Amino acid sequence: FKEINEAYQVLSDPQKKSAYDQYGYAAFAPGGGFGGAGQGAGQGGFNTYSWSSGGGGGQGVNFDFDFGGFSDPFDIFEMVFGERSPFGQSTRRVPRYVLQLDFMEAVNGVEKQIEIEGKKQKIKIPAGVDNGSEIKFSNFAIVCEVSRHSKLNRRGYDIVSEEEISYSQAALGTVKEIETVEGLVKIRIPSGTQPGTQIRLRGKGVKHVSGHGRGDHYVIIRLKIPTKLNRDQKRLLEELEKT
Repeated sequence: FKEINEAYQVLSDPQKKSAYDQYGYAAFAPGGGFGGAGQGAGQGGFNTYSWSSGGGGGQGVNFDFDFGGFSDPFDIFEMVFGERSPFGQSTRRVPRYVLQLDFMEAVNGVEKQIEIEGKKQKIKIPAGVDNGSEIKFSNFAIVCEVSRHSKLNRRGYDIVSEEEISYSQAALGTVKEIETVEGLVKIRIPSGTQPGTQIRLRGKGVKHVSGHGRGDHYVIIRLKIPTKLNRDQKRLLEELEKT
């Protein structure tokens, strides 16, 4: 427990902890100070932990220290206390990998087979992850990179899409079939709908990653105005304008 006590002394003292964060255990090397000569390889056949810094005018400084067979001083806490140290900081430093997902895979969740360090394994991606979401596993972490959808956009756990309607459909009302994350859904657009109107579909958004609840789907109505009118269409619009 000598190593545990030494690490405790460092982490429980804000000044020492700050020095460790900047210089590692090199800050506490006997005779080394901040940038002094490092000690040689560990004695007694123990493994050493190498720490390097590129600071100091661009010249790297390397130190080797003996931590009683542990490859990293914080591994001591991992062995005794598990994945987290008693000071609330994560002690595990795991590699991070980028995983590409399409829009619907991220929304609905998916099981993927990946290869980590030559080993194939299946992982489950929960429904509701977004671009940049990080999923931590026992010995690695996955960062999600989600592709865009051609019609649907995410706003947190909500979905936003646009639907074009004609002038007559806006005036008279209509029924439109729109795409949602759960498939095609028919919605009724009431008569007199104005451009920019948002129609809310409750519970048709993205599932919360926690598994509790889900967002909504908002359909923004856009008015499609014809650029060319034939003689009859123009006459009808002129008559409508007079009424």
